[in-house]
Amino acid sequence: MLATALNDLWHGFGVAFEPQNLMWCFVGVLFGNIVGVLPGMGVLAAISVLLPLTFAMKPVGAILMLAGIYYGAQYGGAICSILLNLPCHPPHAVTCLDGYPMTKQGKGATALGITMLSSFVGASFGIVEMIFFAPMLVGFALQFGPEDICALMLLGLLAGSTLSKGSPLKGISMTILGLILGIVGSDPNSGEQRLTLGIPQLADGIEIVALALGLFGIAEFLKSVNNVPTLNVRGTQVRLRDMRPSRAELKRAAPAMVRGTLIGSLCALIPGTGPTIASFVAYASEKNLSRNKADFGRGEIRGVAAPEAATHASVQGDFIPTFSLGIPGDSVMALLLGALIVQGIQPGPQLITEHPDIFWGLIASFWIGNILLIVMNVPLIGIWVKMLAIPYRYLYPSALFFICMGVYGVSNDLFLVCETLAIGIGGYVLLRLGFHPAPILLGFVLGPRFEENFRRAMLLSRGDLNVFIESPISATFLGLAVLLVTAQVVLYLRRRLRHGHATAILRSPALPACEAVPPTQI
Repeated sequence: MLATALNDLWHGFGVAFEPQNLMWCFVGVLFGNIVGVLPGMGVLAAISVLLPLTFAMKPVGAILMLAGIYYGAQYGGAICSILLNLPCHPPHAVTCLDGYPMTKQGKGATALGITMLSSFVGASFGIVEMIFFAPMLVGFALQFGPEDICALMLLGLLAGSTLSKGSPLKGISMTILGLILGIVGSDPNSGEQRLTLGIPQLADGIEIVALALGLFGIAEFLKSVNNVPTLNVRGTQVRLRDMRPSRAELKRAAPAMVRGTLIGSLCALIPGTGPTIASFVAYASEKNLSRNKADFGRGEIRGVAAPEAATHASVQGDFIPTFSLGIPGDSVMALLLGALIVQGIQPGPQLITEHPDIFWGLIASFWIGNILLIVMNVPLIGIWVKMLAIPYRYLYPSALFFICMGVYGVSNDLFLVCETLAIGIGGYVLLRLGFHPAPILLGFVLGPRFEENFRRAMLLSRGDLNVFIESPISATFLGLAVLLVTAQVVLYLRRRLRHGHATAILRSPALPACEAVPPTQI
């Protein structure tokens, strides 16, 4: 097995080192690094904007570039978190707790150096994990019947919706909305139009480009208008020689890197967790293991090393269920699955055997891209910091222009531009109401596959729903789904009980310390 994996990896390096693929890998990590540095420019928005450009590209180069944006943004996101206490992306919110205090102590450069090292260690372990775990999952997944795939899809939908940020009920409702949007168009069996509202242009369904650009491009732009503070980047100069940590600092941070890497790798194997949950769990675990918990939040180097290693191990490991099972770990992975589908490639267990260039070329590009990120970030830290001063009145209108051009270039039809605008306005309304739209994309991508396998299972079993319980694999996934929902209900009830208990204490009358003297007796 090891020899086979090494041969396949060698083939992948041959694919990744092809000049055009190497160029797209560099473009992806460079653009991702820039997106990570700029607050407000999310990874989803960046990938959505560039998604139309990949239609004219070869599948390997397109996926290498989009994946490079994803993990490249994680490097850049740590810069403004440490230097400015500004978590540009959710996984780096924990890094602020100890990274910014280190900056105020004059150790910001050291924190960045530890971040770069932790990121590379976590990413490298995640890549090794993908090399060995993904083929194993594929061998297991090839035994799946339609009822097993359907149950797995259901587990992925529930995990992605209930583990997303915010209320689980809101996440589930957004996933259901994504499922509804996924069935718009012509029925694949009967050809009847569904939910098209009599609009002929919707007969082929809603374009994933319009959905992604609307929800994560236009909606985010409308949300950020007049809400982005002016940043003061004075005092954030970083010298290269200061980024090298001392031996004592390395000795202190190394165990935290290892523990964070293991936590991130485990979280990556669970659909719906993503790097944000991995970073929070790693930080909490590191704090609980420490003898001096009071050091955390005051510039503890372990509080930077552990979450950053967990973030990058999770980011690389997220590709395991995505490419081997076709189950995206988060909304970014769902968008990458959509990019594969647009290229005519069906994600799932057959992807590794039918398209080895994409899978093994992507794995090899991970190492190349992470080395490129280290090489770029060390000398260009000063430039990334200066980019934080770009006014948003220039940044966002430029992004909107590229959104309109990219959408129009898909089909040369203005209706698609109007469709994107309508989705963007709807996404903005959802954001204002506290509904995060990321689970919509998850439901949109998995919905059609869930429907296809459910119909196939019903046809083979002649309408008998017991087939989902009789199959051991399907029954296991359904049991995990029930446990997931039960856990969310229990956590919700515990929060309500704690909140009710705290409210009762606040409302209880306080006992007077002494009897007040009436004013008439004074």
